Amino acid sequence: MLGIEHPIVLGPFGGLSSVELVAVVSEAGGLGSYGLYGYSADRIADTARAIRAATDRPFALNVWLPLETDPGAPAAGFDRAARAVAPLYAAVGAAVPTAVPDALLPPVQEQWDAVVEAAPAAVSCVYGVPTADMVSRAHARGIAVVGTATTVAEAVALEGGGVDAVVATGFEAAGHRVSFLRGAEQSLVGSMALVPQVVDAVAVPVIAAGGIADRRGVAAASALGAAGVQVGTAFLSTRQSAASESHRRSIRSASADGTVLTRAMSGRLARGIPNHAVEEIEAAGAIAPFPLQNWLTGGFRAAAAQQDRGDLLSLWAGQAAPLAREDDARRVFDELLAGVPARS
Repeated sequence: MLGIEHPIVLGPFGGLSSVELVAVVSEAGGLGSYGLYGYSADRIADTARAIRAATDRPFALNVWLPLETDPGAPAAGFDRAARAVAPLYAAVGAAVPTAVPDALLPPVQEQWDAVVEAAPAAVSCVYGVPTADMVSRAHARGIAVVGTATTVAEAVALEGGGVDAVVATGFEAAGHRVSFLRGAEQSLVGSMALVPQVVDAVAVPVIAAGGIADRRGVAAASALGAAGVQVGTAFLSTRQSAASESHRRSIRSASADGTVLTRAMSGRLARGIPNHAVEEIEAAGAIAPFPLQNWLTGGFRAAAAQQDRGDLLSLWAGQAAPLAREDDARRVFDELLAGVPARS
């Protein structure tokens, strides 16, 4: 369906994707994926051109869909949340924003238009079911549509919406819990339980995600009925990702129980390695709703990335972080490939 040689998909990273990493995975025969969180239409077009200049293999672009629960007023909770992050801005020598932009994110329809125009092999989406118009327009350009589910009910809803494949992502996975039918805290299903139930519930191919970092995870996902795997943390820890050195170092030194679920950095529940920023914001008890919190912390995080201050970054990482031992993406891919069952 995707025109790839091996059933290995690179997890799309919002803000941490790189053209180089997409190209490495696609050139190896997998599906490189690039996260478009916050990207304008022009930036999406530029990114697609850069990927095509780096590889002529299939790749995917990833879009965040808006949740109905997202606040209508962008500035709701701004003052208290701004005071809570003031010490973190001071730590990087920056000033806390005093005003909120009218729009914190580009309209998803404009992003989808740009993706359709770019015509990747696939468009994946999180936080919901794409509309019938979105799906039909993608299909008209020969683009496969991949949805993301954290529960069986979400997988069924995605299939009903016409997606071509479903990523079943267990709570072990790094980054945001992309639940959309119920709250994220009420949708914490592990990969071992989630994947086979989703396989039984839908007819479209299922891609397993969460807790997969080496050949053993790939083999296990196949045994559970998955048609492929999506891997994030193991690739995020490589030098080809856009993660800072302190972020990559934190992943490789994480303990077996070294990740937490928190809303501190973005306003939505996400899994990462706790640090000073998370502890400071949670202790203050003032977290603005998404996307305001994500924008508000983004100011000090951008400065922290330039200074390589891991104590002030969003250190997204999954529960399999201790298994992420390689710093080269091609070696990660080869390790994962060793777990793919031989074709009969």
